[in-house]
Amino acid sequence: MLKKTLTLMALCASLPALAQVPASLPAGPRVTIAAVTQPVPTQPQYTRVDQPILRDLVRQRSGGRIEVSLSTHAERNLAGNEIVRLVRSGQVEIGAGTLSTLSGDVPILDGIDLAGLAPDITNARRIADDMMAVANRDLERFNTRLVATYPFPAQVLFCRQPFTSLADLRGRRIRTFGNSLVDFFTAIGAQPTSIGFPEVYSALERGVVDCAITGSGSGAAARWPEVSTHISNLPLAWAVAGYMVNLQWWNRLAPEVRAFLEATMKQVSDEQWALGLAATRDGIDCNIGRTAECRIHNVAARPMTEVVATDADRALVRQVFEQTVLPGWVRRCGARCGEVYNQVIAPIAGMRFGG
Repeated sequence: MLKKTLTLMALCASLPALAQVPASLPAGPRVTIAAVTQPVPTQPQYTRVDQPILRDLVRQRSGGRIEVSLSTHAERNLAGNEIVRLVRSGQVEIGAGTLSTLSGDVPILDGIDLAGLAPDITNARRIADDMMAVANRDLERFNTRLVATYPFPAQVLFCRQPFTSLADLRGRRIRTFGNSLVDFFTAIGAQPTSIGFPEVYSALERGVVDCAITGSGSGAAARWPEVSTHISNLPLAWAVAGYMVNLQWWNRLAPEVRAFLEATMKQVSDEQWALGLAATRDGIDCNIGRTAECRIHNVAARPMTEVVATDADRALVRQVFEQTVLPGWVRRCGARCGEVYNQVIAPIAGMRFGG
């Protein structure tokens, strides 16, 4: 069933985007938009979605009335955690970033993608969609608004040495990011280590860490198979991200322009979620040397070994989420966040906070 779903979504993602774009705009004043989206310009999320749709098709379908100047975090010398402040100040009209990274400013955002919360991408999207209204109540205090969400490939483990289950990771030093992943790996007896993504390759190469977590495709793009040997297929998170707009600017737009952009961002979101699923399996296939199945990333010169998740692994993830990750987030975020979780997320996740 997973393969059929993957194939269908991959086919949908490959359809010409032109068929889904909103109707052309009537003539009117020109609108120029500065947008800063993905971390680096080589990512598929940028080259396969942001550039062809948010930049090129917007210009085409608006008859040149809307012009988006698109750039990445790297091109702007940004770490990624400044996006809320960048958009709030009006330095850019649209900004995108990983929600867990932005949660320092808006703690509720971290609850959308907690470690172990969503084992599959379908539920990850349902949670992200249903949490948008709640997140926007907090974001609007920062003069920002979330207009679309999207995932990166499933966040999985890359290790320098063999392992067969999560139990084998006890005592290993694991590169993590975000508070909930720190809580998760601490709970299973590993040693979480905070290392910036650009430094992970050398950290794995030199043995500073034994394992590291990132998207399956992100690791492929960063050549992690050169410095690691085993990759898990167990999603621990999705690095769910969001596109945000400056609220004052958004509200001042002509109604037809705002409607055009809302439809465009819906299309961008749909394409990104389809890509997130396709890139997850593609990243693993590329990393383990399956040339025929490797279509989005580059096939590894030194193929890795895939570690297939067991029922015991999945049960452990659920247990640690319930007993450690979820209570840890509520402590950081406040009692209101526990109430929001039970109202919005629990019906999807199938697990309530507080029993």
